[in-house]
Amino acid sequence: MRVITGEARGRKLLTLEGADVRPTTDKVKEAIFSAIQFDIQGRKFLDLFAGSGQMGIEALSRGAESAVFVDSSRKAVDIVRKNLNNTGFYDRAKVLHTDSLSFLNMNSEMFDIVYLDPPYGTGVLQEVLPAVLENVKKTGIIIVENPEKEEILQNYGDFTLDRQKHYGKIKISMYRHKDYV
Repeated sequence: MRVITGEARGRKLLTLEGADVRPTTDKVKEAIFSAIQFDIQGRKFLDLFAGSGQMGIEALSRGAESAVFVDSSRKAVDIVRKNLNNTGFYDRAKVLHTDSLSFLNMNSEMFDIVYLDPPYGTGVLQEVLPAVLENVKKTGIIIVENPEKEEILQNYGDFTLDRQKHYGKIKISMYRHKDYV
């Protein structure tokens, strides 16, 4: 796993080990960032369910102002911190060891881009998506990675599905506010 482009281009990133770990592939990561390439510069990025932190780090490498990384796993948080140190982005990042709902309920910061890649098949995505709405700017983007067969709604509050793409057994869905679609 590596940073694809930008300031930290080519830097290798550490990842967690284990059967439950499924890092976003470079192909999918590149497709996501190509779709939002003009929305990243100077923006605030939230990497919810951060894992290794590769998505937030890619955003920082491509010019995001800052990124917040949230994960409930102590091992994941440690990996994110190591990856931030390795890429030189630690000063533009905040890493939090907490569950997603607790973070979203106590957070007061508004984000421009929110990336969610929760554990598959747990129902947590359907629980978290409505809470995300209170944490994203009206001009923001919500990006969801989930299994192809897992149903998600066309609309969450005023955010509507803008585009969806399938990659093997996963799909990427991007939501924008209805006034900006």
